[in-house]
Amino acid sequence: MSKVWLITGSASGLGRDIAEAALEAGNQVVATARNPAQLSSLVDRYGARVRAIRLDVTNAAEGKAAVQAAVDAFGRLDVLVNNAGYGDLRPFEQTPEEDVRRQIETCLYGVINLTRAALPVMREQRSGHIIQISSIGGRMAFPVNAPYYAAKWGVGGFTEGIALEVAPIGVKVTALEPGGMRTNFGKRATAAPLEVWPEYEPSVGVTLKMLEGLWDSATGDPGKVAQVVLKVAGAEKLPPHILLGSDSLEMVRGAEHARAEATARWEAVSKSIDVAADGPIPDLPTN
Repeated sequence: MSKVWLITGSASGLGRDIAEAALEAGNQVVATARNPAQLSSLVDRYGARVRAIRLDVTNAAEGKAAVQAAVDAFGRLDVLVNNAGYGDLRPFEQTPEEDVRRQIETCLYGVINLTRAALPVMREQRSGHIIQISSIGGRMAFPVNAPYYAAKWGVGGFTEGIALEVAPIGVKVTALEPGGMRTNFGKRATAAPLEVWPEYEPSVGVTLKMLEGLWDSATGDPGKVAQVVLKVAGAEKLPPHILLGSDSLEMVRGAEHARAEATARWEAVSKSIDVAADGPIPDLPTN
């Protein structure tokens, strides 16, 4: 049975792959971009099964209009894919406040805006899937692009909370968390010329140099990720988080192991603040 999809950030990269995969599978798609002219080839190829809509995900009114466009065109909305987002690889201190806000508005509030717009339709239908395209950066961080991690960790918490709220009405919400993919993400994230301040060279500078050689050799295939999205959209039971990519699995397992070790080292301090705890606050761990 075909479904009605709304996909943000469909102009290029993973969003474009998801839109094409959904259409090839026989679905109807509302494809969105800041510049809908970039979607003209989709319309030419798939005709009446696709609608190209302008959408800036930071604009809540445009989000509601995109959802309404899906309902007006196809009568319902079955799948929302919150894909729009971008990286901005700079030290936090070298990132102007307006750029920090813009990134969090896009990567976090864009997800919130579209989820808020879609839920009334899905609640009325008593069905629907909301799929957040998050990142390994929603589970761990690297010494570069702190606002991106702030947004993606926010997406993870938001997804878990919403998934619990809407489960009784038949709506499923999950966050996909890929590692590196062979898209234009990295090149866009480093497009602006940047001279890293000397103080940040050992952290951010080293990370940027490492990443330079990885963009074209990333392990993740966006076409395969799009196929996973298709399967997730038809699944009946979903966890709130799904890691994608062998690199993502390896790095997150390492990060979670380190967290578990730190939790164990700090256990006595953690328990010491209970009302019922006896004795003074213990000495802090030395490592």
